[in-house]
Amino acid sequence: MERLDADWRTAPLDERRQTMLAFAEKLTLTPGEMSESDFIGLRTAGFGDRDIHDLVEVVAYYAYVNRVAAGLGVAIEPWFDGE
Repeated sequence: MERLDADWRTAPLDERRQTMLAFAEKLTLTPGEMSESDFIGLRTAGFGDRDIHDLVEVVAYYAYVNRVAAGLGVAIEPWFDGE
């Protein structure tokens, strides 16, 4: 878990999870760059349409909530150091 928390790319994850996290990262950081190839990668890794829908909703909701909190000046929990 520590390796996953530090950097998912160095954690011992299977290809399916790596594909999912790469997709989530891209959707979070550069949503305008998403393309059909991103979805093909998920399907190739074994994700179905419902899985992809759920993944997109979770990633988008997390980004939304964080932006709302930042926009309202909500203080970060003391236990979270942001790293």
